[in-house]
Amino acid sequence: MRAVALVQALLTLGVMVAVPSWRSWLVGMSVGTAVTQTALLLWLVSVCALGRWLVSCTELLQWSLLMAFGALCTALGCWLLLVVDPQAFSPAQQLGAMLSGAVVAGLLLAWLKLRSRAQMPADALARLVELQSRIRPHFLFNTLNTAMALVRVDPAQAEQVLEDLSELFRVALAPQGSSVTLAQEVELARRYLDIELIRFGPRLRVQWLLDDGAGAARVPPLFLQPLVENAVRYGVEPNEAGGHVRIETRLRGGEVEVLVRNSVGASTRTRGHGFALTNVRERLRLMHDVAARMDVRAYERHFAVRIRVPRSGTKEA
Repeated sequence: MRAVALVQALLTLGVMVAVPSWRSWLVGMSVGTAVTQTALLLWLVSVCALGRWLVSCTELLQWSLLMAFGALCTALGCWLLLVVDPQAFSPAQQLGAMLSGAVVAGLLLAWLKLRSRAQMPADALARLVELQSRIRPHFLFNTLNTAMALVRVDPAQAEQVLEDLSELFRVALAPQGSSVTLAQEVELARRYLDIELIRFGPRLRVQWLLDDGAGAARVPPLFLQPLVENAVRYGVEPNEAGGHVRIETRLRGGEVEVLVRNSVGASTRTRGHGFALTNVRERLRLMHDVAARMDVRAYERHFAVRIRVPRSGTKEA
């Protein structure tokens, strides 16, 4: 959509400079849009389809191929219009359009490369922060102390605690792919809360409202567990009366909504550093771009994080 808007803006400016009257401008915009948008969509679809192969090419070959293909796509757009009106373009105008197509293709390629380079350090930083937030020493020590206390009283439950802890660390330390399913994230968050339920007992009240249809949505790995951990750490742990944590997923048309909500008592209003929220927001942006939304709200009685992601598909295509 950004590429379409950019090309249309360039076309608008070009036609405004080239034509003398608004009627000529309307004709020029109609003809130009038919050519440019046909060429642009063909170019974008082809680049997406050949993306993996293009990455393996040299820098010079990438520029040469994609600029030449931009000129070819523009020529095809002109040809489609010439089928309807053979007098629509002169040979000189066709050549000028092809050269413009090559230049615009070069601009789009430069933008894509800059965007990719800008995301690399952000992705690495997000991963580092995510790992730091996953392995909090106080959580590790508390969990191990809980397991040791249960060894003599309830060995089976102690074994389950260590198994849940092992799974959390396995996922946190293993090399992560670009995405996982929401169902996998829910299962990991459930393991974390199972450990905390043993620690806090009746002080921690957990409610799950899960939509089975939402489980297949693709999300960044380890995006839900830090939100749940924050809810326990700031909404339950400091409060002598405890509190509740609610995790809800629902399918709404072409979007999946995830809600993490925790109570806020008088003694739980200590604000965190926001690392986990910033990390989750950044990784959602890296994966889904503007298709994902994250809304954080602090109310008098509760704190809520609401996330919306596409039902399927990612920005990586």
